[in-house]
Amino acid sequence: MSAQPETPTAARTWQEHVAELARFGSVGAVAYVVNAGLFNLLQFGPGHLLADKTVTAKVISVVAATMVAWVGNRHWTFSSTRREERGRELIAFFVVNVIGLVIEVGSLAFGVYVLNMTSPLAKNIAGNIVGVGLGTIFRYFAYKRHVFTGTGTVAATLPS
Repeated sequence: MSAQPETPTAARTWQEHVAELARFGSVGAVAYVVNAGLFNLLQFGPGHLLADKTVTAKVISVVAATMVAWVGNRHWTFSSTRREERGRELIAFFVVNVIGLVIEVGSLAFGVYVLNMTSPLAKNIAGNIVGVGLGTIFRYFAYKRHVFTGTGTVAATLPS
């Protein structure tokens, strides 16, 4: 049997999906720099501001990165599916990111307090690689399903 050729609509949908993932990844990369950079600055930077407060440093860095992600994802990644009700969308975004924060902080806390991995490298692996990775996967699917669920009419009528 030969494979059925893709229809132009299916190919375009696939291309749009790949483009959306690329935009999400780009926004995520910027947010990741904010997240990991601020966490490391607070934990290990000059003055060791939060050297003894690992979880607090992570919460602060995730919140800062979430603000960056809100702007980038709303106005670029998911601009064609943002909701007309900005307040409702923001609340859904906030709820999804609280869960994402719990995933990231939980991963870090598990590494530090259960596995006793307290070196800078171990904290970065637990919080900024494992935690961010799991949180990112969760956020992408939650954004698509619960946050950016509009019809695209907002993006067509409002300037980006």
